[in-house]
Amino acid sequence: MDEKNNKNCVFCKIVRNELPSAKLFETEKVLAFLDIAPINKGHALVIPKRHFVDIHDLPEEEFKEIATVIKRIASAVKKATNAEGINVLQANGKAAGQEVFHFHVHIIPRFNDDNSGFKWLKKAYSEGEMQEFQKKIKKFL
Repeated sequence: MDEKNNKNCVFCKIVRNELPSAKLFETEKVLAFLDIAPINKGHALVIPKRHFVDIHDLPEEEFKEIATVIKRIASAVKKATNAEGINVLQANGKAAGQEVFHFHVHIIPRFNDDNSGFKWLKKAYSEGEMQEFQKKIKKFL
């Protein structure tokens, strides 16, 4: 846990009720609230109440509880907004688009005509390269 950053962390301030938020759901360890800059209305965030920078910092047991809340919030957001789809997104590190360095998951209601798509530039593996990456990754499992 990164204690030195949680005093100034915007999400920690929300947990401590130092900043206002539109809370949706709360347990002893997890908080869900509406994003103040939504992709679409109903866009929610799910966070651990304790400060963890990213998924690599987050203990597995806390992740399991967060995952349960994510599913519950995603279902509620979809029903409440009549969304045609839901994005569940989570970024780790600046290069991945993380802007607030407190682990969080976005629950975004999506609509066929919302013009908020994600454009992924897909790449291809050269011959044998996929197997190389498979071996490299499996070493760390």
